[in-house]
Amino acid sequence: MHAPIDELLTAAAPGPPTRPARRRRSRKVVAAIVAGAVVLVGASGAMAFYGYRISLNEKIEKIADPFDELDDAARPAPAPVEGVAAPVNVLALGSDSRISAGDPTAWEFGAQRTDAILLLHLSADRKSAAAISIPRDTWVQIPGYGEAKINAAFSYGGPPLMIETVENLTGVRIDHFAVSDFESFTSLTDTLGGVEIEVPRAGGGSELRHMTGQEALDFTRERYALANGDFGRVQRQQAWMRAIATKATSDKSDLLRTSRFLEEALGSVAVDEGLTIDKMLEIAVSARDLTTADITFLTAPYAGTGRSADGQSIVRLDREAFDPLMRAVAEDRLPDYLAGTTDGIDLLPPVVR
Repeated sequence: MHAPIDELLTAAAPGPPTRPARRRRSRKVVAAIVAGAVVLVGASGAMAFYGYRISLNEKIEKIADPFDELDDAARPAPAPVEGVAAPVNVLALGSDSRISAGDPTAWEFGAQRTDAILLLHLSADRKSAAAISIPRDTWVQIPGYGEAKINAAFSYGGPPLMIETVENLTGVRIDHFAVSDFESFTSLTDTLGGVEIEVPRAGGGSELRHMTGQEALDFTRERYALANGDFGRVQRQQAWMRAIATKATSDKSDLLRTSRFLEEALGSVAVDEGLTIDKMLEIAVSARDLTTADITFLTAPYAGTGRSADGQSIVRLDREAFDPLMRAVAEDRLPDYLAGTTDGIDLLPPVVR
């Protein structure tokens, strides 16, 4: 039941089977890319849920600290901090499977793979953010398991192994972790009254198409009819996230819609213990001036596709472009880096095919 608008106005005042020895079965998995949306809503939305954050806190699923299983000495160092704020890096996963996100009790070793892997970066000065997609078939080293597709890390070892794999690959220290099933995106979209996504027009040019949650879900699931296959699917996922962020921040004075959006988002989220409601509020207030235009959506540089030794279809990273890009993220200087070069970097275009 949603809190009435007058209440909001007054309230706004003040692991799985694992590698030997080190990994334990997580009893829960985390949910959702939409945790990043809390940051994007800004201070007005954050203050709207401040007064009833206790009830909202009960909606959020939590997991035991996935970072506790990692060797801190072996992890990347945090970005240097100047001033009062620190950059925030969230590893966000999306899946088509309710087993891997919506029903943590149904966890089975080897059964969960993620269809979307994003590194969400919020700069220390809160003037920019980035959502960097890592193709699910990217061929990487998974600690304890050898070479495999990156999405297998979550299947093999849950959140801790996924975090370790991404940190080893990128050199970026992960602060928080979230996973979402795309079914949750449908209700989130419908809570906003649908979203608008720019798509090509059959006769040429483009048009802004209004999509319901189901229509947007169908739009992101298509890949076989796309010229660039799974890479096109990644961009469609990014376009949907961009559309949600745009709609959610389009009218921050509409506290009723904002509260419903936040309740829907938080209700589909399970996060690491460190990402509390108060922490979300702190981040949201600090990023109150951030707009969708300040968010860069891009895909990790890739050199193309190929076959592994055992015949799997895989994506090979372009390390000459990927490594300096990740260093820029790790050192919190991504806008300056992108201003100097975008060679080999697949930025999300205004029109998504």
